[in-house]
Amino acid sequence: MIERILERVLFASRWLLAPFYFALALGLLALMAKACQRVYEFAVGYMNLSEAGVILAVLAIVDLTLTASLIVIVIFSGYVNFVSRIDIAEHKDWPQWMASIDFNELKLKLMSSIVAISAIKLLESFMEVGHQSDRDLYFLVGIHLTFVASTLFLALSDRLGHGGGEAHGGAAKE
Repeated sequence: MIERILERVLFASRWLLAPFYFALALGLLALMAKACQRVYEFAVGYMNLSEAGVILAVLAIVDLTLTASLIVIVIFSGYVNFVSRIDIAEHKDWPQWMASIDFNELKLKLMSSIVAISAIKLLESFMEVGHQSDRDLYFLVGIHLTFVASTLFLALSDRLGHGGGEAHGGAAKE
């Protein structure tokens, strides 16, 4: 009896994650506002920008877009994996991946997105190499390589943990 009550309470506690996903959705609004600000600044100052300045402005928007996409992946796959299923049959325009990303794929997508965001930041720093110290550039490269190595090790451990290379991406587990 006590065990069943405890199990029900623990199972119901998964709903405590829902406010976290809602907070991430609010974070998307903040990123959208920042993207609008960047686009406005880009449009207003466009005529005074060099080619490198245009590239940097576009990279900043790409960076915000990747971050926002990462948040969407975390919101939906986290919600589906930890809180409740989403019936995508009721919503024909919802992406198919929403119901099929498992926790291991979520980790890999998260790390891959972090590597991409880190690469953009590194590229932005190299584009402004005259304004960066060698020390800062070394640290940025080191941090980026740490993300890359971590992602590779995570992918390798995931592959080894799933039977040495079976194809398991994208299919819903039963």
